[in-house]
Amino acid sequence: MSTADYKTMTTAEIREDFLRFFEEKGCKLCPSSSLVPDDPSLLLTNAGMNQFKEYYQGKRTMAEIGACSCQKCLRTNDIDNIGDATHLSFFEMLGNFSFGGYTKADAIAWAYDFITSPEHLGLPKDRLYMTVFEDDDEAIELWHAQGVPYDHISRLGADDNFWAAGPTGPCGPCSEIYFDQGEEFGCGKPTCGPGCDDCNRFLEFWNLVFTQYDRQEDGSMPDLPHKNIDTGMGLERIAAIMQHKSTNYDGDLLQGLIAVGARLSGRSYGDDEAADRSLRIVADHARAVTFMIGDGILPGNEGRGYVLRRLLRRAVYHGRLLGIEGAFLTTYVDEVCRLMGDVYPAIVENRSLIEGIVAAEEERFGATLAAGEESLANELEGLAEGAALPGAVAFKLHDTYGFPIDLTREICAAAGHEVDMDAFDACMTEQRERARASANRDAWGTFNDVWTELSDTLPATEFRGYDANESAARVLAIVADGASVERAGAGDEVEVVLDATPFYAEMGGQVGDTGVITASGARLRVTDTKAKGGLYAHEATVEEGELAVGDEVTAAIDAGRRELIRRNHTATHLLDAALKRVLGDHVSQAGSLVAPDRLRFDFTHFEAVTTDELARIEGMVNAEIFAAEPIVTRVMGLEEAKASGAVALFGEKYGDVVRVVSTGESDAPFSRELCGGTHARNTADLGLFKIVSESSVGSNARRIEAVTSMGAIEYVDERLLALDEAARELRCRPADVAERAAALQRELHESRKALEAATTGAGSNQVAAAWSGAVQLDGYKAVVARLEGLGGKEMRSAWDGIRDAAGGEPVACVIASATPDGKVALLAGGTDAAVAAGFSAGDVIKRIAGLVGGRGGGRPNMAQAGGSDASGIDAALDAAREALGI
Repeated sequence: MSTADYKTMTTAEIREDFLRFFEEKGCKLCPSSSLVPDDPSLLLTNAGMNQFKEYYQGKRTMAEIGACSCQKCLRTNDIDNIGDATHLSFFEMLGNFSFGGYTKADAIAWAYDFITSPEHLGLPKDRLYMTVFEDDDEAIELWHAQGVPYDHISRLGADDNFWAAGPTGPCGPCSEIYFDQGEEFGCGKPTCGPGCDDCNRFLEFWNLVFTQYDRQEDGSMPDLPHKNIDTGMGLERIAAIMQHKSTNYDGDLLQGLIAVGARLSGRSYGDDEAADRSLRIVADHARAVTFMIGDGILPGNEGRGYVLRRLLRRAVYHGRLLGIEGAFLTTYVDEVCRLMGDVYPAIVENRSLIEGIVAAEEERFGATLAAGEESLANELEGLAEGAALPGAVAFKLHDTYGFPIDLTREICAAAGHEVDMDAFDACMTEQRERARASANRDAWGTFNDVWTELSDTLPATEFRGYDANESAARVLAIVADGASVERAGAGDEVEVVLDATPFYAEMGGQVGDTGVITASGARLRVTDTKAKGGLYAHEATVEEGELAVGDEVTAAIDAGRRELIRRNHTATHLLDAALKRVLGDHVSQAGSLVAPDRLRFDFTHFEAVTTDELARIEGMVNAEIFAAEPIVTRVMGLEEAKASGAVALFGEKYGDVVRVVSTGESDAPFSRELCGGTHARNTADLGLFKIVSESSVGSNARRIEAVTSMGAIEYVDERLLALDEAARELRCRPADVAERAAALQRELHESRKALEAATTGAGSNQVAAAWSGAVQLDGYKAVVARLEGLGGKEMRSAWDGIRDAAGGEPVACVIASATPDGKVALLAGGTDAAVAAGFSAGDVIKRIAGLVGGRGGGRPNMAQAGGSDASGIDAALDAAREALGI
């Protein structure tokens, strides 16, 4: 079968043609949603339909007949298979969708038109095959009406061609479209056809799902009120077909990334299958990592962060297998941005951040690999000759250190050991089952709590708090103990929904407002305000009277508290701008808290901020405060806001219309951000800005805590008071406190050195007594003794004292001590001459550590151990004497 009997199209051409085709059919063209889904039941966006879930549920409607999109997706449930011909972690999914707007017949007709029309894909009709659900006679006839022969349509069972949201709920048949790659890809069996598990001849590239039923608990499936269409076509797969290739990795985009690895490693793609697989894995993972960070995901030890870190580390490891020296993943980031930045500008906008995080993680994983190798070496040292490394140990290395199993096997083989892969696989299976149980939660979720019901029936709360501290309002709902009630009386704790409010609901890091709600004969103390979808829930206690749904009320915030919050919120904007100027454009907000008494600002950065940098940052913020710049707020379109230079929060999702907050009227203000919070009227309102602390909150994130206005005054007063008290205790002037404290530290250090010499040095009573009991062995003297009250550091000093007492003669020791905290410290040490004569500190410690409830080891000339059972010290020393032949 010829591979040149149809045209060739690039990935970009296919993407553009698909979207234009369905937009012309009347579908709304929707941009790809973030890899971080709005749906809390999903870890990552894994399908085109994710962003349309509420349309399928009937919770939202669309004026157009349907939608189309090219959705970036990420799946890692088959991560061990990534790198073969088909599996990818990151991929693009072309899809067209209907929420009752167009029919199953339309979906099939349009799909066939798009894939066969010469103006579009123009695939040969004789190489196309369709599968349908085994009972879906309607789909068979619809395909046949398009001209598809019956012998190119086959039926598959529910495992392949029936989709369901869960045991009950929306469900329906699927119809898949296959491309015949040719007999050379087949298994040769007479039964070979679409869906064959034994070969890759028939390649499925588009799945049409017809969600038309509503399965009940009794198994019946009545029709849904409106029937839905959900289709998905893998862009990488159809690109390979349209470029006359046989695998996902042979398309133009991924080949461009594979070429990066080939250049860096000096390998030629196609020469060696093991190297080819590593080249594919690095290409795939590097693209996934770039897009994940671009959508606001940061490396971590759980959830999305763990997925990102695992992909990144797997890419680094396979780069190592290819022989790539040093850090290299930022080179891939550059190429991903070059190849895909036009379609997905977020990766270009966040390029410096992506590269910074990737570089930091690469460096950190280098240290992790070193730690894993050391741990593995210790495990191998304790194995008998030829024994297999336990699978649980290999799994711990994999799970704790991120140490790849392939590398574990390679190191073990070099040392003459195998890995118990059956046990390792069992551990991996257990982990996958746990992950699958978590991941397979009903993606459609549950929607029957009280706030969902209220959101369906009530209009969104109107926020009036930008300009007013008090507002008239009407009670729309009262919630008590999770249920909607008509009224509440004195003492009741409730959540009140008003049609309009000056209360700001907690969001974007800004805490919710407090205050009072009053009505005729009633008064409620509001202790917090939370957003529940479009509704504002005023958490309150009824202090007097009774409140009922429909009552007219007056809502008034605590204006003094709000004023402090405003100032701290504006300070976070100034701080963000200063951080970018001092540390670099990679800085992006990663979280915040805006409270009345303080602010907390988390940001992406890869090392501690120096004292000098903190001083510059604080100085910049205060300079803006002293400049008394007005705070200017404007409402505009999102694209206009971005064009004006407004900073958008990393990973945040925005609507089409946004509020832009700037310091001053300048075209290039010190700070300009998209923000829906409340702010000071002028930077001068902040009075003073003081940084209280800077710390780490993760591998790629730092935290600054700071205060302004009254909080800054309180902070300075407290520090001055503490300084005055310290000066009194030190009997010096406040200006001399630092010098006086340093002098006392030097005195304390010298005193400790003198005490240590007196207790552990060669002239100390304990060491002298131990040395007096030294026994002459073959080639060296040996000291085996019990000391008292020494910890690990002091034990090493005692060994130094014994060595000094020996005056240069060959000597070894085994000493033990009950530590001040009730534990046990063991130490064995020997001079080079003693080791040459046969002494091994590591062997002795291994032999005796268990007698004190501990474990340890080390080199022949020095080994230490800790223990928990001081009653075993004498037995341990007796065992040491026996081992040395004393």
